[in-house]
Formats: sequence, C-alpha cells, structure tokens
Amino acid sequence: MDRRFGWLWAAYSVSALGTYLAFDAFSVIAVIALHAGSAEVALIAAIGPAVGAVAAVPLGPWVEFRRKRPVMVAMDLVRFAALLTVPAAYALGALGLGQLLLVSVVVAAADITFGAASGAFLKSLVPADRLLTANARFESTNWTALVLGPPLGGAAIGLFGPVTTVAANAVSFLLSALGIRAVGGGEPRPAPRDTKRLRAADLLDGWRYILGSPTLRPLFFNSLAGNALIMVAAPPLAVLMLGRLGFAPWQYGLAFAVPCLGGLLGARLARPLVARYGQWRVLRTASALRAVWPLGLAFVMPGLPGLLLVMVLEFGVITCSAVYSPMYATRRLEHTPDDRVARTLSAWSVTGKATTAAMTALWGLLASLTGPRTAIALAGILLLATPLLLLRETATARPSPATVPPSPDGSRPSR
Repeated sequence: MDRRFGWLWAAYSVSALGTYLAFDAFSVIAVIALHAGSAEVALIAAIGPAVGAVAAVPLGPWVEFRRKRPVMVAMDLVRFAALLTVPAAYALGALGLGQLLLVSVVVAAADITFGAASGAFLKSLVPADRLLTANARFESTNWTALVLGPPLGGAAIGLFGPVTTVAANAVSFLLSALGIRAVGGGEPRPAPRDTKRLRAADLLDGWRYILGSPTLRPLFFNSLAGNALIMVAAPPLAVLMLGRLGFAPWQYGLAFAVPCLGGLLGARLARPLVARYGQWRVLRTASALRAVWPLGLAFVMPGLPGLLLVMVLEFGVITCSAVYSPMYATRRLEHTPDDRVARTLSAWSVTGKATTAAMTALWGLLASLTGPRTAIALAGILLLATPLLLLRETATARPSPATVPPSPDGSRPSR
C-alpha cells in the first residue's frame, strides 16, 4: 500500500465520518425544524434514495468510458454543493420539504456514481493480491465512523442546531475531493465507445454481465436478499422497542452503537481467515452465520435482559457482516473485467438501493397489519434461506483479466 492509496483511504475516511455525523439528519431536520409528520419523514427517507437510484442508471455506462478520478472528484463536489444548500436555505428561513427531497435525490445519485467510479479506480490502483486488504481497511474505517459519528452528530445538533451535521457532511465531501485530487499519478484513458451516443441497450450492460456470470450471479442475489432482509427489520424493531417495550431513546441508540464494535473485529478478521481457509469457504460461512442472528430480535423483552439480547444479536450480525463485506467486494472486483467495473457496480448498487427501499415499505405495511414481532420474525426466517444462494461451488472460477479481449471482428463480447 503506497502513498496514493493512503490519500484515497484518507479521503474515504473523512467522507465516511461526515456521512455518519449526519446520520438520519434529514429526518431530524424535517421533524425539528419543519414539524413534519411520520408520512413526510418516510417520504424523504424512502423516495429520495429510490428516485436517486433510478436517476443513476444511465450514469454507470457514462462513467465506464471516462477517467475515474475526475468523476470521483466531480461527484464529491456535487454532493458538497447540494448539501450546502440546506444550511443556506435554513439560515434564510426558506428551507422546505421539497428541497430536502430534491437534495436527497441528488446525493443518492451521486453516491451511486461515485461508488461505481471508485471501485474501478481502486482496481487500477491496488495490486490484485492487495484488494482484500484495501477493502478490509475501508470496512474497518466505515464501522469506526459508525461508532463515532451518530453520537457526535447528536451532540452537535443539540449544541448548534439541526442543520449543523449537514454542513459538516458537506465540508467532508469537499475534503474528500481534495484528498482524491492529491492521489495524483496517471490514469490510463478508457477504451473508446463503439458508438458516440449512449444507446438504450447500454443501460442494461451491467445487469447483463452480472446475470451472465456464474460467479457474480449467486453473489449478487445473496447480497441483495441478505442486505435487504437485515434492513427491513429495523423500523419494526424501533416501533417495538420505543413503543410497546418502553425503551428510552438513549437505550435504543446504545443497543445499536455498542455492537458496531463488532464491525471493527470482523474487518480485522477477514484477511487472516481467508489466508487460512480460503476466500470462498470464508465467504460462504460468513453469509450463513450472519443469517442466524436477526430472528432472535423477534423475542426481545423489556428491561435490561431485552437490551442485552439486542446488543448480543446485533454484535453477531455486524461481526459476520464485516467479515463478509470486504470479501464479497473483493470477489466482485476480481471477477469483473476492468472495462466493465463501473457499469457492473452501478447496476449492483442501483438494484440494492431500490430493492431495500421497496422491501422496507412492504415490511412497514406488513408490520402495521400483523404487528412488529411478526414482521421481524418473517424477515429472520426468510434470511435463513439466503445462504442457499451460495451453495453452488464457484471457487474454481478464474478472476477476470484486466480487459475482455476483442473478438476476431474487433467488437467486444457481451460477457
């Protein structure tokens, strides 16, 4: 790991801390500053990222044929400018729910575009045998920011007002842009497009490659279903703990802050486990282990025993997820050719965000009809089946070459 990766890691670290300082900030602003109701808060939380994901669909193919570092800097600056409009409008007394929704859409689309470009850039920057190390460092940084960010953000809101963390998050993206610019070094120009204009068929290239790959396809469905089913239990659990069981907000926050330390542990374990047991075996085991914990959340009880139960279960799922995440990110890069990384990552992220948003809304309806415990239990039961998606042995699949070789007629194959 050289100086260039150090700058990239520093840029990631500052933007991750800014993001978690502003964790759920738009909902807080909507409630405290704009006196919004639950329906309006849910609209901002769900619709903004979902519309942003749709808006990002054509950006994956666009990013593929451009140098990635300038795209990353541009997306950081877009997020900086968009977020900065929130404290500016608040100071002028002109902030409204429509602006929050628009900013959330812009930021969500920029997030996906940045992620697609950064994955491709990382693969060109880091030797193949160091990809897991790099992804584990990012994972560890992410969980560190998640442990520190929300408590510091809550304190900042209490001391300085509801838009403070949004301003801090905006500055973090500006600092990230400066860090990415400081990476320096040359970046090869991507291969030219076959056509000058983006065609409708080009929008589906990422999905075509994922679904046509015997290695990526099971990993795609496993991560998609696993992540969504873990996330959909969060709103019913909040209703259960803060409502029927009578936990105080600080207890609810503590129940999820302390287990995030498991993310640091899991990220540190990923590389030595792979070195000892092999990537595919550890990936499959981590997928199975992370699925066994959430079902227990349906049996949470009031008082200290219930609080400790939530902490233990969340610690388990977070630790296993932190082992799983850097390995699945590494495997995804290893088995995607350089000239398809941006389109593949963009399609992956768009599908993940849209699926999680849709399933969260569905589980909210289910919880209102059957009760939060039933909704949590059903998500846990379905989650137990997700490791079956990785049962097919693909460990012998060879990583993709740097580029897909052209066919005899000069065109590139679709896979």
